[in-house]
Amino acid sequence: MSAQNRILIKGGRVVNHDRIFHADVFIEDGLIKDVGENLIIPGGAKIIEANGKYVIPGGIDTNTSLELEFMGTRTADDFYTGTKAALAGGTTMVMNFVLETKKKSLLDAFEASKSQAEKKACCDYAFHVCVLNYDDEIGKEMETLVGQKGVNSFKMFMAYKDYLMINDADLIKIFKKCKELGAIPMVHAENGDVIDECQQKIKNLGITGPEGHLLSRPESLEAEATNRAITIAHEVNSPVYIVHVMSKSAANAVSEGKRKGTVVIGEPIAAGLATDGTHYYNKCWRHSAGHVMSPPLRDDISTPGYLMDLLASGDLELTGTDHCVFNTNQKALGKDDFSKIPNGVNGVEDRMTVIWDRGVKAGKMDPCRFVAVTSTNAAKVFNIYPQKGYIGKGSDADVVVWDPEQSKTISVKTHNQAVDFNIFEGMTCQGAPMVVISNGKIVLEDGNLHVSQGAGRFVETPAFSDYLFERIKKRGSLHPLKVEREAYTGLVVDPTKDLESQMANSKIGEPPVAGHANFHHRPLTKSGARNLQDSSFSLGGEQWDDQPLKTSTRVKNPPGGKSSGIF
Repeated sequence: MSAQNRILIKGGRVVNHDRIFHADVFIEDGLIKDVGENLIIPGGAKIIEANGKYVIPGGIDTNTSLELEFMGTRTADDFYTGTKAALAGGTTMVMNFVLETKKKSLLDAFEASKSQAEKKACCDYAFHVCVLNYDDEIGKEMETLVGQKGVNSFKMFMAYKDYLMINDADLIKIFKKCKELGAIPMVHAENGDVIDECQQKIKNLGITGPEGHLLSRPESLEAEATNRAITIAHEVNSPVYIVHVMSKSAANAVSEGKRKGTVVIGEPIAAGLATDGTHYYNKCWRHSAGHVMSPPLRDDISTPGYLMDLLASGDLELTGTDHCVFNTNQKALGKDDFSKIPNGVNGVEDRMTVIWDRGVKAGKMDPCRFVAVTSTNAAKVFNIYPQKGYIGKGSDADVVVWDPEQSKTISVKTHNQAVDFNIFEGMTCQGAPMVVISNGKIVLEDGNLHVSQGAGRFVETPAFSDYLFERIKKRGSLHPLKVEREAYTGLVVDPTKDLESQMANSKIGEPPVAGHANFHHRPLTKSGARNLQDSSFSLGGEQWDDQPLKTSTRVKNPPGGKSSGIF
């Protein structure tokens, strides 16, 4: 057996989502075979000296669009260049969207994407399938995808009117179908109808540049759609996953939904955690267009820090990138009309580094939380834990030796992505992978990247993730109680006859009147009861329902007792 199939990582600090401990990690045949100190292992293993560095699970990017046709063109990164870049940054699995807008069936679109990935992907991958409308045939395809094809997530767009946008009625049906199948409905949350109006308004003002993209998609429209999706999920008792949470208001809607008991997952992305929307006002069209994505980056410069705070605290769950990149000549499809600029930014290579720098280095989260939000929580949500997202016996050998002190300056000149722009250009971040192991093979060591096209495997995502559906199942068994009451036997109006005469014949007697003028008497309520706004007492001590004293009643002792003696 070759040394490449046996790897021993010595002297590291293993970081899982729940604890940090000193241990060696032994890898053989693509799996983690043992974790502990003073391990006894077979000969012929390659030794990696961690020297106190962190040993963490490989990252899982939950939101990529590789080799995807969108807005009249195709993304610059295919499955090879995109997954190569992912591995360079410490991400060992991507979850890619299947989007078909040419009336191809969901199953055919899925098989086409899977075939492309099988030939090119360097790391493991899974799929989310986009659904643009709903009928019985699509419902059957969803059943097949979940039951036979290893897909447990479907994405819907509440934006891109007349292109990708779904209506609320179909959204409700898909949420219910996902609940039935044990699948996860994912939502791009923006109010597409209002965006369409705003785009026309901005264009009528003569604004055609990238700043128009931000101006036509205000934060309130992201928050409204986020809240609407969460409300629908709550009412049908379904989980909901909000992709690319980009604003404070949308993040607050996710937080509030959690507090009300909705099973909601909020996913901020690397771009929203590390940069902002002030770039849309840059004088250079290429620079500003390079930042165009939806929902847009927000021009409130405190937004990235706010989103990071909520990610650290648990209000937001995990991170993706929405890696959907286009070169400048592709972005130029919208050079005279901001609404035609292909939407998308990079992130798959730099996600781990920018989150460590802005999260851990900044003191907002510890290394365990970093592992949770970059790997473990994704594995739990999509039901592949502990196969992924964990350093333990039997887990896949997707392992990163992480150097928390290594400094890295991000640049388009040195990145591995196939795009000619990087939204993190010039950022110097602390924290980077020293060694990356994917499926038990070393793919990054000493700064050198060694990947194999087609080495990645398709990872099935089983239905009914306990992380989400245990709560859904419990809540589904709880029902409101019916009030047992006597049947109403009174008159019922006949809407086909004159209402006035029927009302005249159903007058209800006036309430008893207390024998004192201090009481107020408002009209009866519609149900015939006394108006509770009436005063029920007076300063003289009378009560509303007092009955007049009979003339023969004697009062032996006045209030306060009998008076006697000299007083």
